[in-house]
Amino acid sequence: MWQRIQTVFLGLVVVCMAICLFLPIGIFVDATTGDSHQLYPLHYTIVSGEARSTTYFPYVITAVLMATAATIAVMSILKFENRITQIKLGTLNSLVLALVMVSMVWFFNPLAKKFADGHLGLNLWGTFAAVAFNWVSLRFIRRDEKMVRDSDRLR
Repeated sequence: MWQRIQTVFLGLVVVCMAICLFLPIGIFVDATTGDSHQLYPLHYTIVSGEARSTTYFPYVITAVLMATAATIAVMSILKFENRITQIKLGTLNSLVLALVMVSMVWFFNPLAKKFADGHLGLNLWGTFAAVAFNWVSLRFIRRDEKMVRDSDRLR
């Protein structure tokens, strides 16, 4: 199972999603009050001095989608004997990863417009890496399937 390169790339998708669950999407500082606004996949937190206010819904949608993408990648790894199922799961995972990116941008944009002083976290880059790893794994799975079909035709 692990000797196939697509399994390594799918494992990297799982690692990227697991790491991105804990990285910030964006951190903003309110110039007038000095409050810190932190957007994570699991929550949105406002830190004002010693006081901390955390909101989970609807921001947890991003974390749920990330966990879904990691789970689909694990399921695809476990289906290594059935390449057609792997291709279908990889395509579904591409859709889920696209929804993760849309969700992050959806929650990030209002905060970026409201606060001028802020920066984008590494989370979006980790998600881009997961999309790239998923795409490369799909390419290798399709290449294996084509090789098997070509060898069956020769018999």
